[in-house]
Amino acid sequence: MTTQVTSEQINPLGLNKHSHGPGSEVPVQTRSERFTSFDFADFAPLSGREIEWKYTPVAKLDALINGTLTGTRSELDFSETEGVAVSWIPRSDARIGSAGKPEDRASANAWTNFEEALLVEVSGEDDKQFVLDRKGFGDAALAAHVVIDIKPHARGLIILRHTGEATVAENVEILVGDGANVTVVSMQEWEDSAQHLSTHFLSVGRDAFIKHIVVSLGGGIVRLNPTLQLNAQGADGELYGLYYSDAGQHLEHQVFVDHNAPHTRSRVNYKGALQGEGARAVWIGDVLIRRNAPGTDSYEQNRNLVLSEGTRADSVPNLEIETGDIEGAGHASATGRFDDEQLFYLMSRGISEAMSRRLVVHGFLNEIVQQIGNEEIATHLRDALERELNEGASPLLVAER
Repeated sequence: MTTQVTSEQINPLGLNKHSHGPGSEVPVQTRSERFTSFDFADFAPLSGREIEWKYTPVAKLDALINGTLTGTRSELDFSETEGVAVSWIPRSDARIGSAGKPEDRASANAWTNFEEALLVEVSGEDDKQFVLDRKGFGDAALAAHVVIDIKPHARGLIILRHTGEATVAENVEILVGDGANVTVVSMQEWEDSAQHLSTHFLSVGRDAFIKHIVVSLGGGIVRLNPTLQLNAQGADGELYGLYYSDAGQHLEHQVFVDHNAPHTRSRVNYKGALQGEGARAVWIGDVLIRRNAPGTDSYEQNRNLVLSEGTRADSVPNLEIETGDIEGAGHASATGRFDDEQLFYLMSRGISEAMSRRLVVHGFLNEIVQQIGNEEIATHLRDALERELNEGASPLLVAER
């Protein structure tokens, strides 16, 4: 059982005051207790020791965390699709701010500085697939805001693909109407120098389902944090992630699932591979099952495959349960090298050790690729993973080509 904390006990420094003597403070330990605000000025400067930042190279992100960001539009490329409308909307639009509120300084900085929001509206009960390429961000430090408005009972696959150079902090609000069934994919295929700080807020309506997939392959520093709010009875969400961190690259994902209504369901499955000196991956998974969420069914897991020396993977699953009336809840985390039994099986059938190792990597990550449901994108990602394996590959992965 968790302790109930009122908003008066929480301050912008991310410290939770308890009765341990006059002026004593202890750090907030749970996601549900963190301070939130739309205003950047409400957040204190960072020390880098804050619980939500301690794994992140904050010194390299000063322009996005502390600087004044430019809020101009980015370049878009997409094909017209029936049931999908793309436009720009003002900050005054009622949908902005309805899915969540920033809980860290970078997210609030983006919120304070964006000028217009990119709106993607999805309607119609027919299945549809839509790919939106976002590029041309340029060299300036930018603030961006995206609203994906899924109308009640709508169906579809929406893919946001990010390429090129960028220094961008953004917030993405995904509003899933009652009875809708959608998949939203965010693909990070930036150039090596790019910096991308993104917070996704997902609000899921009654008896609605969303599959949210994050694919992080490119970029120097990518930190993408999804928050799934299951606020209506029967709301259902699945969060998947695939990442491949190579030499000097930092890929981070902090996931929060908030069960705040009866008979809600969630699944979280993030898988990543690391190769090269200084390759870094961070995954933090928080699940909260509130008192008013009986019948909850929840499970989260993270798996990391280490392909060479000099890498580091941090994996931190957390679970808060405030009611005993649940269907089930659990979490798991593992980081390791190749499975010797899998290698032996493949090599016993005449496949070389190097090729066997490559097949194991593809098989390990392909579970997430298959969740996208678009064969063209799946093939593109398999090719991208093959390129990642080829570039700077360790001797253990060099195969006959």
